[in-house]
Amino acid sequence: MRAVSNTSPLSNLAVIGRLDLLKSQLSEVWIPDSVLNELGAHPDPAALSAIREALSKGWLKCRAPAASPLLRLLSLHLHPGEAETIPLAVELQADVVIIDEQEGREFAAQVGLRVIGVLGILLRAKREGQIPALKPEIASLRQNGRFFVAASLEAKVPAAAGE
Repeated sequence: MRAVSNTSPLSNLAVIGRLDLLKSQLSEVWIPDSVLNELGAHPDPAALSAIREALSKGWLKCRAPAASPLLRLLSLHLHPGEAETIPLAVELQADVVIIDEQEGREFAAQVGLRVIGVLGILLRAKREGQIPALKPEIASLRQNGRFFVAASLEAKVPAAAGE
């Protein structure tokens, strides 16, 4: 399964030591140049090391999106990482785009992309037995990644996993 990711999902998974979940769930993970630049300035040394390792092993790949009307439009409304992630996903005919921010998710859905986020990755990992429980992972995201999730969603995701 081919995916294109924005910065925050990769950053947050790397911070909690779960970047490997992407490798196990997806055959290819692509990022645009702006995301590579943001990840390259990651303040957490362990997270930065995990990101660099994923790039060096080749399962995390980088490519700039082609200039397009969609890229120009999104650049007016979104952060550069999201603005490049969505057109790159369209170009690569990605099976999924990984974005956590609501506005970016909405734009991605409007152009017909299937959208998941960190919680979707963790839910799948729980269902596949890759992690024992979701609640500790969400707590780690909050504490270490400064991850925000609405209380209603935070309740729904573990419930969907039978927790």
